[in-house]
Amino acid sequence: MKLLSIAIPCYNSENYMRKCIESLLVGGEDVEILIVDDGSTKDRTAEIADEYAAKYPTIIKAIHKENGGHGSAVNVGIANATGLYFKVVDSDDWVKEDAYREILDTLRRLAGGDRVLDMLISNFVYDKEGEKHKKVMQYRHILPKNQMFTWEDCRHFTKGHYILMHSVIFRTRLLQDCGIQLPEKTFYVDNIYVFEPLPYVKNMYYLDVNFYRYYIGREDQSVNESIMISRIDQQIKVNKIMVDYMVENKTRIMENKRLYQYMFNYLEIVTTVSSVLMIRSGTEENLMKKKELWQYLKNKDKKLYYKLRRGIMGGAMNLPGRGGRKLSVEGYKICQKIFKFN
Repeated sequence: MKLLSIAIPCYNSENYMRKCIESLLVGGEDVEILIVDDGSTKDRTAEIADEYAAKYPTIIKAIHKENGGHGSAVNVGIANATGLYFKVVDSDDWVKEDAYREILDTLRRLAGGDRVLDMLISNFVYDKEGEKHKKVMQYRHILPKNQMFTWEDCRHFTKGHYILMHSVIFRTRLLQDCGIQLPEKTFYVDNIYVFEPLPYVKNMYYLDVNFYRYYIGREDQSVNESIMISRIDQQIKVNKIMVDYMVENKTRIMENKRLYQYMFNYLEIVTTVSSVLMIRSGTEENLMKKKELWQYLKNKDKKLYYKLRRGIMGGAMNLPGRGGRKLSVEGYKICQKIFKFN
């Protein structure tokens, strides 16, 4: 069995996928690399995937599928993964070699231990085009370092510190057993990916290394603000799925106070992103959609709705007049800091 399966969702990625793949090949035979060609038609993505699979047949597998979006490609990756652990690396991102080796050494050491590791967390770097200083998302003041720990051992996650797709490696069987199924042809599903498995996570490990390089700079990137506004219906869809999950799994989640507080805070920031983007768009249609989203929340779970409304960020999204708009802009700045849209 391979130690780590890495899925690379690719869609018309010929201009940058080689850099991603080459950075991952350093893992050698411990790693299974699944290049998931999500119905690419405009370039040589499929050919490049097959080229690498032929050159490294014991490490790389090329999977070709009809276009279904990023979430669909991740689903296929999970379904085909044979490694003990699972990681998603987007085709325009890459990993740092020394940190990568340390990650693999750590997974190898923990794999044979008495306690089953469910989730490994590491740092990632916002590699924004044109910026000399690269912001590092690290967790050293929140999570215990270099030891196995549980939710009870976590300190408070502040606004702006969340476990994102770039920072997480899950146990493959956990993902398969929890039944996560990301929606097709929908952007922003990475929020679901780092949300739904959490109630199944018991044992975690934090490695304080800058492993993942998250590239930001393409105009067509999904986290570009104008792109996010144009795709607001997909953001709302993801937001509602997270609300549904929180409500339908309330009993299991509330068994652990730290877990519940973390998941609530994450739902709050995603709901804030949805709301502030609709406010920023300035259209009556989107302001109505914002109202409908909050009504959906209220209909699903009044207690959750009022708790979100009472929160600093949730309250700021729903205040009328000039003062309300001013607070919403402050919320917007927080969202920009976290999600790095332009």
